[in-house]
Amino acid sequence: MPEIQNFTLNFGPQHPAAHGVLRLVLEMDGEVIQKADPHIGLLHRATEKLAESKPFNQTIGYMDRLDYVSMMCNEHGYVMAIEKLLGITPPLRAQYIRVLFDEITRILNHLMWLGAHGLDVGAMTMFLFCFREREDLMDCYEAVSGTRMHATYYRPGGVYRDLPETMPKYQPSKHRNESDLKRLNEDRSGSLLDFIESFTERFPGCVDEYETLLTDNRIWKQRTVNIGVVTPERAKQLGFSGPMLRGSGIAWDLRKKQPYEVYSELDFDIPVGATGDCYDRYLVRVEEMRQSNHIVKQCVDWLRANPGPVVLDDRKLSPPSRIEMKDDMESLIHHFKLFTEGYCVPEGESYAAVEHPKGEFGVYLVSDGANKPYRVKVRAPGFAHLSAMNEMVEGHMLADVVAVIGTQDIVFGEIDR
Repeated sequence: MPEIQNFTLNFGPQHPAAHGVLRLVLEMDGEVIQKADPHIGLLHRATEKLAESKPFNQTIGYMDRLDYVSMMCNEHGYVMAIEKLLGITPPLRAQYIRVLFDEITRILNHLMWLGAHGLDVGAMTMFLFCFREREDLMDCYEAVSGTRMHATYYRPGGVYRDLPETMPKYQPSKHRNESDLKRLNEDRSGSLLDFIESFTERFPGCVDEYETLLTDNRIWKQRTVNIGVVTPERAKQLGFSGPMLRGSGIAWDLRKKQPYEVYSELDFDIPVGATGDCYDRYLVRVEEMRQSNHIVKQCVDWLRANPGPVVLDDRKLSPPSRIEMKDDMESLIHHFKLFTEGYCVPEGESYAAVEHPKGEFGVYLVSDGANKPYRVKVRAPGFAHLSAMNEMVEGHMLADVVAVIGTQDIVFGEIDR
């Protein structure tokens, strides 16, 4: 047998398991990884620079496109940083709506992660199951913002509009018979809150299905147990956050440790892992879906009982209603000024962080008193996790690289921003 020599393998940049435009240069001894060098810069969205060239209220939509699986959570961090500079607090109902959609977004993110991670490791059915539930939650996004992904729903001072009283319904077509149509529209006969409530009632059963397929599945365990182990001390040194940190056994969650909006009023637990391997991080995220479902339930109950304003009634920050704008000259001027120039934000700097599905998502803003930011810096959770790739895959096999990319829950928009 000839001696096996070290060789260099190019993983990506267009690889189905790379979750974006990731190029990994792997140095291998046979099938064992000796070094992994992640190359980024092939996507480069330039979000921070773009945000510095436009008014504050016109750059919220750029945040959706950072981690394009956790759209509203990105907006939340940015909007909170603007609110800190302006010194304003949104109405209580708006805060509950934000928390409701933060948690819906967390479930959306984890469903995408679970489906894709399962598919990467060879479990095709997971992908189909997860996307079945994602569709319902995407309809919630569409109901409040008109779009399935890049919602731009959060605004400084609250949210764009209140929750709708009706849900869009499936229309008759030659591909659906009467009974199918009736079944599909059953949950859509009431308001958005009714629709979300019926989702929260059946979702725990769906999570049980995912766990039946994976948690004790011996192939899944062989692919994830003791793979990519990170000790608690090392996880802190590497700047991990979110499920990556909690999977290593550290109970750090901004919703508990530095509560924002109304998280201090709500009842939920923080799941924590024990060994810090891929399997533990899987268990943490699955339990997070259950906890998020519990938070969504509490928000729905509160929102039902407490109507009220969802955005500050300040014409310098939020536009007048369409009727006012068309009837009253003063309102038309406010509308025009707001959508062309935006508003000037007092001089200063602020940092706001949210517990994003992937970890701590922070936005550092510097204002020089103009209507656009002087500097924007985004602290994206995935960036710190990807930098640990070399350490996590060293000594593992080539197939384990895919499992480690999956467990890091990488989305490239925020890494290569």
